[in-house]
Amino acid sequence: MKKIKFIPVFLFTVLSVSTFVSCSDDDNNDNPFAEREAALSPAVAQYVSNTVVATYQSLADATIELHTAIETLKTSKTQSNLNAATQKWISARKYWELSEAFLFGAAGDFGIDPHIDTWPLGEPAFIALMNNSTYINFMDAEDGDVWASDNLGSSLLGFHGIEFILFENGKSKDVSKVKDNELIYALAVAGDLRNQCVRLEVAWAGIDAVTSDKKELVEDLDLQVCMQNGSSYGEDMLTAGKAGSTYKTVTAAAVAVIAGCIDISDEVGEVKIGTAYSKDDVTYIESPYSFNSKVDFADNIRSIENAYIGGVEGKRGASISEYVKGVDAELDATLKAAIANAIAKIDAIPYPFAQNYTSAEAGVALAACQELTATLEDVKALLQK
Repeated sequence: MKKIKFIPVFLFTVLSVSTFVSCSDDDNNDNPFAEREAALSPAVAQYVSNTVVATYQSLADATIELHTAIETLKTSKTQSNLNAATQKWISARKYWELSEAFLFGAAGDFGIDPHIDTWPLGEPAFIALMNNSTYINFMDAEDGDVWASDNLGSSLLGFHGIEFILFENGKSKDVSKVKDNELIYALAVAGDLRNQCVRLEVAWAGIDAVTSDKKELVEDLDLQVCMQNGSSYGEDMLTAGKAGSTYKTVTAAAVAVIAGCIDISDEVGEVKIGTAYSKDDVTYIESPYSFNSKVDFADNIRSIENAYIGGVEGKRGASISEYVKGVDAELDATLKAAIANAIAKIDAIPYPFAQNYTSAEAGVALAACQELTATLEDVKALLQK
């Protein structure tokens, strides 16, 4: 396939980002805005390197492993191989949910979020697909992943199509129930899922900051990974306040981080929990075959935690939290408590959510997410002052 010519971009280290910060006055003590810019710069750098890129790298690696596991299952259809594939799905799913506080950027610009995470599965369309021998042959070809990406709608792609094949009632299916055509489909969709998740890592880290295999994959598939100005999404945020960046100030980048947190907090409460809880659409339940819904929800809130307190577990550092604490310690404490409370209230919903979506505990979890969203709005307002 035609290879795209990339403008080389590099993921700057946290240390190098300090050179990007400048101000018109040598004496920052007389310039509160300059002080805020200087304080937030390492937090934004930490966010890019050790939250976004670190999470997307883990996600890309996990989806590569999921694809390999399904390939093994297709070659040797045993219960052991099916069980292994379900575990790889759970691992990959976790990293995706931990990324949902930053669905802006590449995930949104390239339409990757709906492409790989639309639910519920279009079951009537799936049945028709399984009965179409021509389409099965296309998916069974060497470029079946590309064909699936180009020809299957979002309701048949991504995590939930694979989930439907591998899981039943919260457990691995009995392997005798999995048909050969379904594994052809699952492998093609898993290949596309892998491609899109590698694309996310490359888009934020830069083409020269990933492994040669990942670089070759996005080049061979001719996937767009750069912004219109030729930058990676990571470089664009790391150079906030400089010529060429879409972020006019470092503060604007920090506000974008919190805005991403607000979006997912609102979605978990109002959509992921609220749609079924209110009975507006009781079929609109995320991860219904694996019964992974509660884990999905809680990991979405943990993605907010990682964005706010900086990095991921084992890679903590500078953070927006540190800045907020220095300006309004009570607000910082309130937000951290709201994050912990939302996770606790989600955990308290009876398992599985797919069978307990109208429980009183689900309503309490919805309210906790609403409280978290409101507190995040307060943090955003503080940054914008």
